[in-house]
Amino acid sequence: MPLKLSLKPGERFVLNGAVVENGDRRATLILQNKASVLREKDIMQEHEADTPAKRIYFPVMMMYLSSSSDAGLYDAFVLRMTEFMNAVSSPDALNECVAVSREVMGGEYYKALLRCRKLIAFEKERLGGADAGEGTGG
Repeated sequence: MPLKLSLKPGERFVLNGAVVENGDRRATLILQNKASVLREKDIMQEHEADTPAKRIYFPVMMMYLSSSSDAGLYDAFVLRMTEFMNAVSSPDALNECVAVSREVMGGEYYKALLRCRKLIAFEKERLGGADAGEGTGG
């Protein structure tokens, strides 16, 4: 099933590790085969991984964008997920953590990223919106 991307003027995205920027007009791209694609708003720089949930999101994002498996990224994910799960008691948040872990283990990194956004929102809510999770990056 093709993926249709509608891009704003100047919008950037990552396609299989390459940063691509749209020109000065709206554009629509149709990807006919499987590819790792992240829009600019979903890309997080390492220095932006400044909360526990964002420190889970970052290695998952890197695994999604990477063309090869990196044990270091997986190890970082496991460490950060373990720390997060030890710090929260909400059954809903813990269920999301288990689902994220299951998807990462199954190589379903994009699905895991979607769930990580829920963890970032949970964390932001718990911290009263204090600078935790102002978007996922960008």
